Amino acid sequence: GMAVWQLLPLGPTGYGDSPYSALSSFAGNPLLIDLEPLVEAGLLTTAEARPEAPGQRDRVDFAAVRPFKERLLRRAWSRLSPRDPMRDAIEAFRRHPAQTAWLEEWASFATLKRSFDERSWLDWPEDLRLRDPVALAAAQRELGEEIDYHVFEQFLFASQWDGLRRHAAARGIEILGDLPFYPALDSADVWAHREHFELDPAGRPVLVAGVPPDDFSDSGQLWGNPIYRWRHMGKGGYGWWTARLAAALTRFDRLRLDHFRGYAAYWAVPAGAKTAAAGRWVAGPGGRPFRAARKQLGSLPLVAEDLGRITPAVERLRRRLGFPATRVLQFAFDDPESVHLPHRVPKDAVVYTGTHDNAPTRAWLAELDSERASRCLAYTGGSTATVHWDLLRSAVLSPADDAVAPLQDLLGLGAAARLNHPGRESAQWCWRLDTPPGAHLAARLRRLAAIGGRLAAARIPISTDPHRPRDVCARTTLGRSDGDPRDETEPAGGAVGRRRDPFPPRRPWRRGCGALSVLRRRRGETPRDGPQRGPKLGALSLGGRAG
Repeated sequence: GMAVWQLLPLGPTGYGDSPYSALSSFAGNPLLIDLEPLVEAGLLTTAEARPEAPGQRDRVDFAAVRPFKERLLRRAWSRLSPRDPMRDAIEAFRRHPAQTAWLEEWASFATLKRSFDERSWLDWPEDLRLRDPVALAAAQRELGEEIDYHVFEQFLFASQWDGLRRHAAARGIEILGDLPFYPALDSADVWAHREHFELDPAGRPVLVAGVPPDDFSDSGQLWGNPIYRWRHMGKGGYGWWTARLAAALTRFDRLRLDHFRGYAAYWAVPAGAKTAAAGRWVAGPGGRPFRAARKQLGSLPLVAEDLGRITPAVERLRRRLGFPATRVLQFAFDDPESVHLPHRVPKDAVVYTGTHDNAPTRAWLAELDSERASRCLAYTGGSTATVHWDLLRSAVLSPADDAVAPLQDLLGLGAAARLNHPGRESAQWCWRLDTPPGAHLAARLRRLAAIGGRLAAARIPISTDPHRPRDVCARTTLGRSDGDPRDETEPAGGAVGRRRDPFPPRRPWRRGCGALSVLRRRRGETPRDGPQRGPKLGALSLGGRAG
């Protein structure tokens, strides 16, 4: 019943190891490179590729993994013969138009960062910080071998990622990626494209990103990313932003747009402020970047992460663009009228039990006050021991086109498996799956998918060319199909996920997500053992609907 695998961003991580603060929006994380193919290629020995210390099975020790992996990758590079056919493949990869620009920028940035003891580019000598052409060319000549090494790393990542995608596609699994709203300040993106960000002449930020106080933090979240200069970008047709989106769509079949509300309005905080509470709302670009991207890329298989303070303007923008909404069931029981309650979830939505920013469901329930916990258990009809599965069942029986569960919830794990605490800087993003789920869990998920009418339809091969932004035959769309004059759908595909056609055409991609695991309802099907509009609750009123 699983159709899609959802992942966090895959960029090379920097400070705090957060995938949302990558050193590049385009490059892949070298820590994810598998060493086994290098053993098979004769560039490493089996003994060398074996971890020096096993460490904790369910935690990643980034401080230990980073030097271990880098040492071995450099060793493999040093052993690559000048006459090895891999050299020709690396050169072809380097010259390909899909990555020529960003690859040289990233390799130069990573090389200079290493030469300056991993300091932020803001602390480099002025001529290199501001990319003086003469100084940059001289550094590139002097450090050419190191630049070549970083190209080698990206070649390995891209080759292995392409292999993984082909493996998934052969089994009918699509991959849903994640596009952070902003790049990190200390990134190749900002260093090479300062003109697109609110920076002073020295390259330092004037305004930084964050979110106001919310349920996660009383003082808000001060992200520190530089704010876009949207008007300036618009004068250039949003070219760099579109290139960033296109690069992500070559890597994934679909994309989750992190912090979608930022396109309607974003929170801007003066640089140097101690908390995000000092910020203010600023109008965003609306749908203009997406319209520009559609002209170049065709249809956009995107999902809006529309959480937080969602105003009518944000909802209008999402509907106008035709992107599915996001709903999280852990937010459903704060208010009897919550839009996150399963029976209130719209059809054009992806519904999650929880996300990477939430505690696993069992831990979440234990942290709730008695009123909300009672409301949750009454709604799901379960218990504290089974709440993770009860919440997933509620998601599956909801009207949403997709039901998503983190692996922690599928496995019934507790607080120790939490991936991220928003607002905290240390000991985040470390949880690791130590034992793959077994056949029993797979069978249970399949039964649940069948009950909810979500067994995956016939699998259709998808494009796995790492250099093509979209398969020409895959231009199904997320546009409206209700006759709305704002419909931006393409005639080749119609709207995805609509269940009104009992014999839908085959789709090369389907709604879903799963690092989540995804249960997607086939069109025209309804749950076999319950109404789509949610369970009856006797005299108890939840979400404004009495039993």
